[in-house]
Amino acid sequence: MTLAGRYDLVVFDLDGVVYVGAQAVPGAPEAIRALVEAGTPVAYATNNASRRADEVADLLVSLGVPARPEEVVTSARATAELLAGELPPGAAVLPVGAPALREELAAVGLSPVTRAEERPVAVVQGYGPDVGWAMLAEACVAIRAGARWVATNPDPTMPSPRGPVPGNGALVAAVATALGREPDTVVGKPAPGLLEAAARLRGAHRVLVVGDRLDTDIEGAVRAGMDSLLVLTGVTTPADLLAAPANRRPTYVAADLGALSTPDDSVRVPGWTDGTAGHDGWRVTVDDRHLVLVADDAHEPASGARDPVGALRALAAAAWNCPQWTAIRADSAGASALSALGLERYVRPMTKSPGTL
Repeated sequence: MTLAGRYDLVVFDLDGVVYVGAQAVPGAPEAIRALVEAGTPVAYATNNASRRADEVADLLVSLGVPARPEEVVTSARATAELLAGELPPGAAVLPVGAPALREELAAVGLSPVTRAEERPVAVVQGYGPDVGWAMLAEACVAIRAGARWVATNPDPTMPSPRGPVPGNGALVAAVATALGREPDTVVGKPAPGLLEAAARLRGAHRVLVVGDRLDTDIEGAVRAGMDSLLVLTGVTTPADLLAAPANRRPTYVAADLGALSTPDDSVRVPGWTDGTAGHDGWRVTVDDRHLVLVADDAHEPASGARDPVGALRALAAAAWNCPQWTAIRADSAGASALSALGLERYVRPMTKSPGTL
């Protein structure tokens, strides 16, 4: 059975998974189209509050990704709906973010304002490329005057073609530093609300969450009780994965979305059994706080080529079982895999034959 075939809904994060900036992640449109054509329901859940659902759907379609507005759940919309259910109609709210955030608040019957002097009952802070000191200052003044402080999402960074850049979490941190406290409410992932809303939207019960961040997508899936696939096309690095705490560990790990059409066992993080983790032609043991990675000649991969990401899955199982590990020893094949994964700094010479461990 394919990975996607195990589930009745696949929920995609967007930034770093489907696109980076205005460009599609290579292979992502084709992978999602294949799922949709096979009849797998999909949804899109993004912490980015800078676009409305219809704008997100239009962008996806322009990139060759099949999407409808009703399949998109944004943190801006989720935040607006949360406040609409808790505040009286017409309540004054100060948005700090992109125009889409203001539009979502107005769409649910709240009254967006621009200054603290208008006495907003809440401040909603979401990412916007034009957010600057003046907006942050108004937020501080309003919150000190008693307004409730709501953050659409906590992402410290967001992917860009030039690498990670400050996300909404970094802007929230600036206000938190000025106020000496944290927001009253955070709506987006890792809170489970966005993912649960996506599941309700499609009436789904077996949900796979696909993301590129351990601290939002994967933790959100864990908190929502959903399986997750980490793809290495965005923020998370192999080193981050090896250090993941229990509440941020994905069910599956893959290089990209192409894994959704492969057998589920081929991308699942293996278990730790009898002091060994084996996967896709790789074997990892632990010796004196060293992870030991070797090509497993007894279990040749079906493709005939050992995938470095297969080594990463086995290493993750070992590292999570032995969090006090300090280095990795590897044979020649393992050293090549570690180099491809960007883990060279952890490599130590193989001082023993694998058979003597």
